Amino acid sequence: MNNYPETISKEELEQLPKAAFPGQIIVIDTPESVDEACRYLLAQSQIGFDTESRAVFQKGVVNKIALLQLSTDERCYLFRLCRIRLDKAILKILESPHIRKVGLATNGDIRELLTLRKFRARNFVDLQNIVGEYGIKELGLTKISGIVLGHRVAKAQRLSNWEASQLTESQQLYAATDAWVCSRIYNKLTSEK
Repeated sequence: MNNYPETISKEELEQLPKAAFPGQIIVIDTPESVDEACRYLLAQSQIGFDTESRAVFQKGVVNKIALLQLSTDERCYLFRLCRIRLDKAILKILESPHIRKVGLATNGDIRELLTLRKFRARNFVDLQNIVGEYGIKELGLTKISGIVLGHRVAKAQRLSNWEASQLTESQQLYAATDAWVCSRIYNKLTSEK
């Protein structure tokens, strides 16, 4: 069923092309822009899912989620939860049993989102829970992407300021790529079952 290596070295990863979200990136930072984005996402059967928080360098300190990324192959919406609230329209997506939300280490993301607003998370797929079925022992997105897709996910922006007044193009591309790649990995794995 699978021909994936268990692991991949840093040297092998460095040789791979960089993954980059090819679609349209739409930053949602006003309440007025939420509804249109959510209408589009509610019409999907699967989306990539991720969140970002401002990096903390103190033990025991956790910042609230600043960004929620929801992605299809064509569009990635970046919901700036440091600027807008976790709207009911967004919760409809997170609670929908009809939309598969694919991410990595999703339990932590969901737990943090629940500190912003209560909702019932449904139909989330955590790649860390399924890659083992394909013989993959890695649990990080960069290595899983390298093994399954043959592309590395650059992590240079991971520790950047996600609460900045404006997100840079590099931040936007990094955030969109992270969510999109999760969905692509899932599709590649499950297409081979």
